[in-house]
Amino acid sequence: MKKWNLKKTFTITVIVVAGLAFIISACTTKVMSRKDFVAECKPTIKLITVNEARTLYDSGEWIFLDVRMEKEFKKGAIPKAIHLERGLLEFMIWKKIPDKTKKIVVYCKTGGRSSLAVCTIKKMGYVNAVSMEGGWKGWMNEGHPVA
Repeated sequence: MKKWNLKKTFTITVIVVAGLAFIISACTTKVMSRKDFVAECKPTIKLITVNEARTLYDSGEWIFLDVRMEKEFKKGAIPKAIHLERGLLEFMIWKKIPDKTKKIVVYCKTGGRSSLAVCTIKKMGYVNAVSMEGGWKGWMNEGHPVA
């Protein structure tokens, strides 16, 4: 009759339990929609209204960053806005805005992509970024300047 090796049995038990925990957590991970991502992000960033953004625009102290697609940007934008598509943000922002202390208002069409963009650039060290709720549509609806 073989003797039980307590140390070996314990090690195998730990490995099996850890493996099962990993499998269970992988199976229960919530699949998120685009709305879920935006909703998860918004409480972690500063959101401003279109009219608050206009005040910041008039101050001349803030950079406006448009994260819409190129074809959207070509149809019109906030004057002097820097364009950088959301999909290229992590790769290119340091070229467009190297100073991570700059004051940045990020906008898109309605506010979803800009919220995600602000979450991203904050993680990259940009400390003064805000998202404009209502986005380009809201800016135009208020009759603010366009280019």
